[in-house]
Amino acid sequence: MKLSVVMPCFNEQATIRTIVDQVLAQAFEIELIIVDDGSTDSTREILAEIAAADERVRVVLQPHNQGKGAALRRGFREAHGDIVLVQDADLEYDPAEYIKLIKPILEGRADVVYGSRFAGETRRVLYYWHSIGNRFLTTLSNMVTDLNLSDMETCYKVFRREVIQSLELEEDRFGIEPEMTAKLSRVPGLRIYEVPITYNGRTYAEGKKIGVKDGVRAIWAIGKYGVWRRIVS
Repeated sequence: MKLSVVMPCFNEQATIRTIVDQVLAQAFEIELIIVDDGSTDSTREILAEIAAADERVRVVLQPHNQGKGAALRRGFREAHGDIVLVQDADLEYDPAEYIKLIKPILEGRADVVYGSRFAGETRRVLYYWHSIGNRFLTTLSNMVTDLNLSDMETCYKVFRREVIQSLELEEDRFGIEPEMTAKLSRVPGLRIYEVPITYNGRTYAEGKKIGVKDGVRAIWAIGKYGVWRRIVS
């Protein structure tokens, strides 16, 4: 079993070495695909050093900043593993939980697994309204997809490779999360599981990038891919 870890990255010079070490320390055959989304700090130089030192790491450079969704689409196309997992380049999500995330797929019970930050595991206490926004978007998404997810916006999403590569994804920024969920919900017979994960969220001062406009775009994406596309398809 080969695991493709797709890591979108933008201006993460403070964390990139640590998260790469954590990913590569996991006991799987791993290909780590890092898609740098036009970093303007020293991230690209660091990535060049990392890729030169370990053949398991492939670095893909976007010509300019296009957004997380565009980076994920590029990474998904590059993946060759049996299972594809999304990993952010910060330290909010712990790669030690890979085994928990991929277990339902390895056991033949699931095709897709979401890691839920709101299912009872340890998490850092941070922004109340941010958590309310996450729950609102998840609820809105569930209403149009008829799924009962507790955390649609989670970074940790895991797929059998043929599943994620079969989706025609379009969103460039954080709208890709509800878009993926809406399109997965329409795949006949697809088995989606959710497992609890720990979460060490960071503050905006520490580099958190998602904001109010991304929440507005997510609402738009839920309407477009969850309602409109369902009507016209």
